[in-house]
Amino acid sequence: MKNFKVSCVQIASGPNIEANLLETSKYIEKAKDAGAKLVVLPENFAIMAANDQMYLEFKEEFGRGKIQDFISSEALKNDLWIIAGTIPISSNKKNKVYSKSIIFNNKGEIISSYNKIHLFDVNILETNEKYNESDVFISGNSIEIVETPFCKIGIAICYDLRFPELFRLLTEKGANLICVPAAFTSFTGKAHWEYLVRSRAIENLSYIAASAQGGYHVNGRETHGNSLIVNPWGEILSIKKNGAGIVTSEIDLNYQSNLRKNFPCLDHRKKIK
Repeated sequence: MKNFKVSCVQIASGPNIEANLLETSKYIEKAKDAGAKLVVLPENFAIMAANDQMYLEFKEEFGRGKIQDFISSEALKNDLWIIAGTIPISSNKKNKVYSKSIIFNNKGEIISSYNKIHLFDVNILETNEKYNESDVFISGNSIEIVETPFCKIGIAICYDLRFPELFRLLTEKGANLICVPAAFTSFTGKAHWEYLVRSRAIENLSYIAASAQGGYHVNGRETHGNSLIVNPWGEILSIKKNGAGIVTSEIDLNYQSNLRKNFPCLDHRKKIK
């Protein structure tokens, strides 16, 4: 098994799609220069809406649209596989869209996609923040494993990180690397983000590449940032704490394979009634 490099992009998107895509392009090129073969973009990379209704206004049909055409072009131009964070994609329900992560190969072709399963419907009393993603988004109902030339990749999105059973299912389906586009709030991120990412890696002896929004947004939100790549032992290989940029690290599949053989906790699981 050959090693390869993955990069996570960190930006602070706003409601202007063209500006967001221009910045995204800059960091995709930096990832290529860093030797990455796979790039993970954060949740809502193309649009962090001023209000939830904007996601309906700028939704795209799956397989076509300004945002998807842009990622296809970037993947082909830079010879990269790209996990396109999340994009608002039309559904068969009026005034509802999917929060969909779309995976493009290095030829610019759509290979797979994943609809966010766990929607962020919470009240954060300490900061008086209220989120109701289910007002606009439809929950997905299935996991996704992506076959790539590098390894099998699982996808989870932001709030999914709090549900370890999802990550265990991805591992059982063969995932070596789990990619997590996210936009964690500043408050919850400071409390839990790094612990959750490292826990999911440790539990599953899996690499985790978590690409986050980071900074202040036009809609008044502040996101935590701290995009990071973690190895199967839970060690942080690379982290971008503040500001826009990328993190890049090597994925060593032989290390993971040997670790799973020598520390076979995944094989020690018991069915408990």
